[in-house]
Amino acid sequence: MSIGKLADAMRNAELLYDEQALDEVIGEMADAIVADYSSDDVPLLFVTVMKGGLHFAAKLSFALAGRGLDVEFDYLHATRYRGRTSGSGLAWLHRPETPMRGRRVLLVDDILDEGYTLQAVQRWCEDQNARDVRIAVLTEKRHDRRIEGVEADYCGVEVPDRYVFGYGMDYHEQGRNLPAIYALVD
Repeated sequence: MSIGKLADAMRNAELLYDEQALDEVIGEMADAIVADYSSDDVPLLFVTVMKGGLHFAAKLSFALAGRGLDVEFDYLHATRYRGRTSGSGLAWLHRPETPMRGRRVLLVDDILDEGYTLQAVQRWCEDQNARDVRIAVLTEKRHDRRIEGVEADYCGVEVPDRYVFGYGMDYHEQGRNLPAIYALVD
């Protein structure tokens, strides 16, 4: 994929949320998470869903640290997209190595769209005997195609039912490092 593809997408995109707006909502999310987890004796198991969740997870973890909440990190890589713009069957590329038995787990991802990936990951964590599994997403897409029972416990912003990219979300594997969220106009 050439750089030209991202440049073309940027010419056909509108800015939804800039970096300052995203920093503000991440701070608000951190406040809510600290309120829910600060009394625990065992550090929260903070599991980043790669690749998209990486940028959001980093900012959220710093915000949590700034509020005095320590977390233990792990990650997973499960995808339905593999560089495409629509999903297919779930592929596990890496599972968390930290034992989850009896732990409180926070799954951190870039977007909640239809929910298939997060549902599978949440069920896997529950099968590992996690005591509690919650979901934090930076974005939630507005539409009626979400599978039943999948909800974010912590959500930063809503995005329209269009192709979105930036802040971890990609446009053909490009643009993840953009510090804002954009949506294609058409």
